[in-house]
Amino acid sequence: MPWLIVIIAIVLIVAFAYGLVKINGSSESSAQQPVIQPPPENLLPEKPEERWQYIEELESKEVEVDVPEREVGPPKLMQCGSFRQEADAQRLRAQIAMAGLESQIRGTTGKNGLWYRVILGPYETKRDAERDRHKLQRAQIYGCAIWNWNID
Repeated sequence: MPWLIVIIAIVLIVAFAYGLVKINGSSESSAQQPVIQPPPENLLPEKPEERWQYIEELESKEVEVDVPEREVGPPKLMQCGSFRQEADAQRLRAQIAMAGLESQIRGTTGKNGLWYRVILGPYETKRDAERDRHKLQRAQIYGCAIWNWNID
């Protein structure tokens, strides 16, 4: 049995060597050099003359746009808190003053009794109120709401 494996191995080695000898001689004769053709001198046609005039027209054209004026809405107020105790409202008012803004405390009587509201404003635009609200948020004062001014 081991002699059979040795004989098969020898036959395979001889066949492999024979294949290498055959391949070695055939590679030189079958390889052909490709023929290199010189590139044509001018592939593109001549540049055509520009016949469009819109480029010059657009440079001198002026477009007029009617912009409607912004409607001025009602003034805005920002309420940052509503408290039962005036001392709590004064504490929030002091925090707002430390942020650099001026606020007011208004007493309001509702169904549930007297409430002390801490408000800022009036603001001409909501953008002005938003600017102050962001300033308060940077000072860690959250929960301020912006409404139309209806206090008088």
